Amino acid sequence: MNQLSLLAFEFPPINMLLRWQDVLPTVNKVVLIGFASALIGMGIFLAAARKDPKKAPKGARNLAEVIIDFIEKQIIMQTMGPSGLAWTPFLLSIFIFIYLSNVPGVIPIIQMPATARMGIPAFMALMVWVVYNATGIKHQGPLGYFKSVLFPPGVPKALYILVTPIELISTFIVRPFSLAVRLFANMLAGHLLLVIFALLSEALFQARDRILIPVGVLPFAVLLFLTGFEVLVAFLQAYIFTTLTAVYINMASHAEH
Repeated sequence: MNQLSLLAFEFPPINMLLRWQDVLPTVNKVVLIGFASALIGMGIFLAAARKDPKKAPKGARNLAEVIIDFIEKQIIMQTMGPSGLAWTPFLLSIFIFIYLSNVPGVIPIIQMPATARMGIPAFMALMVWVVYNATGIKHQGPLGYFKSVLFPPGVPKALYILVTPIELISTFIVRPFSLAVRLFANMLAGHLLLVIFALLSEALFQARDRILIPVGVLPFAVLLFLTGFEVLVAFLQAYIFTTLTAVYINMASHAEH
């Protein structure tokens, strides 16, 4: 008999992995995680704001200052320079919300990153698209902005027939699409890998053939490694999304770019 037939391994339908049964119409697992991420993020900074600024920072205030310092030094100063510090609240909000939406993928029972559904990444990417285009129009004027995007300076006029369509597609279609898909695909892939190895470990540990039980140690070890790796991925995806947002805003603000 095929030994796999002795395993109680059955991969559930994809839809079961990506949503809970609706609590209310249109309110499911992803919506709840999204609300929780927003509330936790706001709660951290509201708690930090209530602390006495004359005392040494600790607790929520210390955490808030560390995060702000990271956003300013590692993202804004690296991509936008001192002039970009005014964007700290916006970029900070993006980073916190995406990170808190990613982390539930490795939390027992919840085990679901909200960003593994396309709705949240698509909304975030669309918001960034609106912001960087509005910024470009504000700083350069409508005509100046679209001219700088579609007809980059320094390009021979004969090449505009090729460059202009490429810039049009790249700036107004590919950028928001790639932002959304990069975040969604990475978080969904990690979520599915964790589910696969968790189910495989459980099936081997509960196998009727006792010989197979020790084999379950291998997929369980991989599961532990992937869990730690997904913690890193949750941070990296929030960092990459926020950094690209800063880059796009900076590019839109300056015609020479």
